[in-house]
Amino acid sequence: MKKILNIVSSAKGNNSFSIKLSNAIIDKLLAAYPDSQVKTHDLTANPLPHLHENQLNAFFTPAEQRTDSHKQLVDYSDQAIQDLKEADFIIIGVPLYNFNIPSALKAWVDHVVRAGITFKYENGAPHGLVNNKKVFLALASGGVYSDGPMKSYDFAEPFMRFILSFIGLNDITTFRVEGTALPDLAAAAFPKAVEAVNEYTF
Repeated sequence: MKKILNIVSSAKGNNSFSIKLSNAIIDKLLAAYPDSQVKTHDLTANPLPHLHENQLNAFFTPAEQRTDSHKQLVDYSDQAIQDLKEADFIIIGVPLYNFNIPSALKAWVDHVVRAGITFKYENGAPHGLVNNKKVFLALASGGVYSDGPMKSYDFAEPFMRFILSFIGLNDITTFRVEGTALPDLAAAAFPKAVEAVNEYTF
């Protein structure tokens, strides 16, 4: 039995192309691994706290010295990391907001990238501690950023690939639904993305 973690970061609900694309990926995974379990964390419905002073204090306070308030704040992060470590497949919906990831997704990143837990330094070099997992990024954008003149304006995919690799998640595949705001491309944008998913060997 495989475990699938589905991270939702779009605020558009049923109208979200990143959610629709993530669901298409999940359908393919379930077809390949019928007994799989899917756990969805909707970061817009149940957001993780953005980092603040008390949150950072809780992270860096030794476990035996943490107050009840500290423990509550750390629990958000510990649960997110546990979900990550338990998953075999991780699907992350990434709508492009102002050329980058949504703030809710950045908050999730800040909770799962923790020194000594998901990465460590050895001899001055970082080593990721979350290994042997497959990640799928479901990117959605109104424009076209996979190629052409706008490619350099996409800061979402490069960041996600870097930060996930930093904690050991190096096996990353990106699917894109793009051009949804462009009249000449909008109608074919999602079918084209689903076709790419269907052609992929899961």
